[in-house]
Amino acid sequence: METIEIPVEEEILFPLLGPNDSHLRYLQQYFRSTIGARRQKIILRGSGAENSTARDVLQELIEVVRSKGSITEQDIDTVLRLASQDLTVFPEKDDAGRGVIYQGRDRTVVARSANQDRYARAIRDHDIVFAYGPAGTGKTYIAVAAAVDWFSRGASDRIILVRPVVEAGETLGFLPGDVKEKVDPYFRPLYDALFDMMPAERLRRLMEQDIIEVAPLAYMRGRTLSHAFVILDEAQNTTSGQMKMFLTRLGYRSRAVITGDLTQIDLPGSQQSGMIVALEILKGIQGIAFVELDASDVVRHRLVQDIIEAYDNHHPNRLKAPDSKESKSET
Repeated sequence: METIEIPVEEEILFPLLGPNDSHLRYLQQYFRSTIGARRQKIILRGSGAENSTARDVLQELIEVVRSKGSITEQDIDTVLRLASQDLTVFPEKDDAGRGVIYQGRDRTVVARSANQDRYARAIRDHDIVFAYGPAGTGKTYIAVAAAVDWFSRGASDRIILVRPVVEAGETLGFLPGDVKEKVDPYFRPLYDALFDMMPAERLRRLMEQDIIEVAPLAYMRGRTLSHAFVILDEAQNTTSGQMKMFLTRLGYRSRAVITGDLTQIDLPGSQQSGMIVALEILKGIQGIAFVELDASDVVRHRLVQDIIEAYDNHHPNRLKAPDSKESKSET
């Protein structure tokens, strides 16, 4: 452990720390180094490399305060983006060196394969992540774990879980109950993952307060989703127009994860999947990552992997990631 002291003039220190040290707390979630303030100094305690990155970010923020007289969270985000390759919001490691995605009182979620680890890191480093692959590869579960982790750390104010409601054999009109009761069966995988991460009573309370929201994709039209971690699940069943509508909902300090299985498209007729269109046309845009998971990442029954490989061999022409297992442009 090393200690670095950064001298700061008193008139700079208070705007830098923010009201009730809010800026300091916001910065702390991105660094392993401990960041503190005493008298006219910022004090960093951590390893050499981590301290170095934190020092560079803080010195840049000090210059922003000098030039503007104050800083906002948007200023902090801008400076953090410039150093994004050196930051982490999933700092812990398991014995295999893979990232701990979420750690709660009763459950720790860790990537179980290299691709899952790549997926978690893509969520960490990008504002929008597309993850696609067969059933059982952890697409939804990892996204929900990351969302709960971000919310627990204060990196987002709310979690929004979205799915297109595509009927398969049964129309919603024939199902009993009100609208919520009609769509709840479609959201069961998301509920199951949430219940794994949170006590039922706390989850119920957060959902009643709309801090955690589960909604059909159609309900997103016209909204701006700021300060939120948003998951679009089963995205292979969106149309191109729906996908564009969803992606353009993102507001300030929001992060989106879009998951889907391109082998299980339930759109009626000859409609093209909006996820396939997005994978084709969004290549090269900074801040967007594409991660493909495959049968080797399956964490369900051992036979699921064999079943997936059998279907892949029967239908060999599957869509591949734009350039590689992960195609990304750093923000």
